[in-house]
Amino acid sequence: MKMHNADETCGIAQAAMVLGDWWNVLVLREVARGHVRFDALAAEIGLSRKVLSERLGRLVAHGVLSRSLYQRRPVRYEYLFTDAGRALLPLLAAMQDWGDRWVLGDGAPTASAAAEGAPHARVHALTGTRVPEGLALPGGPDGEPLPVVAPDAAATVLFTFPGPGAARDEPVPGAAGCTRENRLFADAWPEARRKGLDIRGVSTQLPHQQQEFARTEELPHPLLSDAGHTLTTALRLPTFRSAGRLRLTRLILVVDAARTVRHVLFPGDDIAGAVATSLRLAEACARPV
Repeated sequence: MKMHNADETCGIAQAAMVLGDWWNVLVLREVARGHVRFDALAAEIGLSRKVLSERLGRLVAHGVLSRSLYQRRPVRYEYLFTDAGRALLPLLAAMQDWGDRWVLGDGAPTASAAAEGAPHARVHALTGTRVPEGLALPGGPDGEPLPVVAPDAAATVLFTFPGPGAARDEPVPGAAGCTRENRLFADAWPEARRKGLDIRGVSTQLPHQQQEFARTEELPHPLLSDAGHTLTTALRLPTFRSAGRLRLTRLILVVDAARTVRHVLFPGDDIAGAVATSLRLAEACARPV
């Protein structure tokens, strides 16, 4: 591609050179979702092996992906994000948010979702899929990463919420209720732990903001920060923009010990009902068959 001289100092133009085309973006989308091996990428994207090999080679050459050997005979690689690649995750999340709102939606800002909408269908399609292995987010007492799915739990209730300031910063339909939702889960925490369940909340707030909220509300359950949009892009979770920030739409996933999503509760307009239902479903997942 021939570039105008001014493009040499334009970050947008240089980024466009790296992202390249439709296929490069979809390759990055699938790597974010945990499909890091060649055959898995080819199956998910529906791309010929020749074209996929070319695209992967270019992304490796640009320093966005790295190759990691996982099999010697025959030689097989996994394609993993470099630091530069992980820095593209907020861009992928913003592209999805823009597409959901302006292409698949009517442009109206909202933190809820219609039952017939694309985000609703995409989220409910998570049922039966597995949360990518090794997925962790900042959420420990000192901001250290914690697994998204609790490794020692019979089932994990994973709930996403916009953040306690979302409705205050810029009123958006469906954004309110974060504090109430966390308090309801906090009340249920002792009984949930007694039954071998875990509860984890996720928002796109920064880790120190999560910690401050947890201390103020005296929350016993971990709050994980997806400020880097790792989970958002891994599961293609719906978002909305408020006060200049992408925030996660409220939903609940019930995940079993094998990291398989067993139930999806979305949209979550009835907060109390969704909390009670998710705990009941998690308890059922935890029982021996």
